[in-house]
Amino acid sequence: MNAEVAVPAGTGAAAGPAGQAVPAEGMRADARRNYQRLLAAAGEAFAERGADDVSLEEIARRAGVGIGTLYRHFPTRQALLEAVYRDQVDVLGARAAELIHADSPAAALAEWVAALVAFGKAKRSLTTGMLDSELLSSCRDVLHGATDALFIRAQQAGAVRAEVQAVDVIRLAHAVTLAADMGQDPGQADRMLALVLGGLLSPASGLGVSAGHASSPKG
Repeated sequence: MNAEVAVPAGTGAAAGPAGQAVPAEGMRADARRNYQRLLAAAGEAFAERGADDVSLEEIARRAGVGIGTLYRHFPTRQALLEAVYRDQVDVLGARAAELIHADSPAAALAEWVAALVAFGKAKRSLTTGMLDSELLSSCRDVLHGATDALFIRAQQAGAVRAEVQAVDVIRLAHAVTLAADMGQDPGQADRMLALVLGGLLSPASGLGVSAGHASSPKG
């Protein structure tokens, strides 16, 4: 019988000292909506131009709120950066919790690797100012734990090549992100991802992977 595998919960938003983001839990409905709008607007703006090149005033305008509202939720730029990073990891953690129950362990692992590559692209503009943050460590634990769980499930199903280790999955996803970031070819990441998945999954997985088309598992 296959061993039970568990996906770690996301980091969540916790109350903290002055200078940290205000947590969404316990907010009024309108305040929670503004909080989520600000997170979404900041995430999009940072992905487009990088965290250092977007003003807080622009993020407030994109979210359709005043700058005072932004500062009530995020007293500093650092607080906003960390909240966006935490939110993205929480979304990934929730997706991993769904994938662990997917019909195809191989397809679930393939989708997870693709999600890690996409996350790697998005986070590069966020981590420069967070290298000493404890948040990086806790988020890393979530991502590594989810990868381990999905890898073990695929391994138990015989869908992963015997010589592959779970740590290889994280490092390969990171390598794809770095390599694609250095080039000017927008299709390179998809091609490299297909090559990685082709080497990661065993022929017994039954998963055909082509560039830009990793099969999606049934939830």
